[in-house]
Amino acid sequence: MKEIIYILSDPNVQYVLLGCILLSFSAGLAGTFAYLQRKALIGDAISHSVLPGVAIAFMLIQVKSLPVLLTGAFISGLISQYLVVKLSEHPKVSKDTAIGFVLTFFFGIGIVCLTFIQQSGYSGQSGLEDFIFGKAATLVKKDIYLFIFLSITIIIAVLLFKKEFTLVSFDMDFARTSGLKVNLINNILTGLYVMAIVSGIQSVGVILMSALVITPAAAARFWTNNINKLLIISSLTAGVSGGIGVLISYSAPQMPTGPWVVVTLSLIALFSFLIAPETGIISKWMNQRKNRNKIHRENILKLLYKICEEKGSLQCPIPLDLAHSRYSLSRSEFNNKLKELKSSDYLEYLISGDIKLTNNGMNEGQRIVRLHRLWEAYLATYLRIAPDHVHDDAEAIEHVITPELEAKLEKELGYPESDPHKTIIPRKAKK
Repeated sequence: MKEIIYILSDPNVQYVLLGCILLSFSAGLAGTFAYLQRKALIGDAISHSVLPGVAIAFMLIQVKSLPVLLTGAFISGLISQYLVVKLSEHPKVSKDTAIGFVLTFFFGIGIVCLTFIQQSGYSGQSGLEDFIFGKAATLVKKDIYLFIFLSITIIIAVLLFKKEFTLVSFDMDFARTSGLKVNLINNILTGLYVMAIVSGIQSVGVILMSALVITPAAAARFWTNNINKLLIISSLTAGVSGGIGVLISYSAPQMPTGPWVVVTLSLIALFSFLIAPETGIISKWMNQRKNRNKIHRENILKLLYKICEEKGSLQCPIPLDLAHSRYSLSRSEFNNKLKELKSSDYLEYLISGDIKLTNNGMNEGQRIVRLHRLWEAYLATYLRIAPDHVHDDAEAIEHVITPELEAKLEKELGYPESDPHKTIIPRKAKK
């Protein structure tokens, strides 16, 4: 902690940290639309394709001027996207094939050019290799000003065209029929993708920069379905990851920035993947477990009610062995479900060892049986399904029928008294 405070006390570190957080923020912002358009591989193609632009720009001026190098990278990125589009138009070339070809072709040219520069003895070539994996510690104050300018440009563009970008990302056909200049909007978006990647290649590197564009949006998507919240969470996730990567790069100079930024991003994405409410793996597992438990409880109550119905008394004692023999669950699991029902005041244990439904349990069991038979009646009446084929469907639907749907079913069927099997449909219990 003391080391981090000491590092942050350096004004140059503060500038670099601010610049990298801002460029990461803007990359996450622009990358959200690439994610929504399912253009994850486009980011990979652009990030690998900017390397020859950097190398060729250096060979032309033989000075490591960041504005010139980034301009070369920007032009190279745009050319790569133009080639992807043109190759994809060929009927025998898929989009993935075009991206893979352009990515490897441009990156290969970039490596060849960098090797040529190193072997030709160009003065001022030191540090060019940092564009591959990124090295935030090599940035100087004037470089940060350029990054801040590029980042603010991206942020302003997204704020100005958010409505158009959103429409094109979700429904391009509707955007076109609405009168939007879809090609122009797509070109602006492509320019922003390239600019976002170009602005981060020195701090994150060309190999991993695509992760900073796509991963934040992928992580944010687990937390929200709202486009505004998605943009905010994505950009904040990218900004935090960029800041952490810079701090690690300064505290351990031998470590490149890019991999640490991506590792941080990946951990955040993994965290979101696991614990995000509703969409996270753990949350889904817990909801599924809760639903399975609910279904078991309702099925057992339905079974106990039907046993009492068969005996002609709704308050009859039910032997445990009889109840278990008619339910496909292990004895220990079955007993656990019975204990849960007892704790919920749905049944009680008698001194004889038998079980008996309470008033609450009787009403709940009656409700499930009623819904089951109503749905069977609906299937037989309106879908003309044979009575011996309606049971399985009703077994699943009975657990999700709402009171509103129940009322509509009953009204539509004319308040039936029996199901297709001529079994009485219980009346709705009075509250």
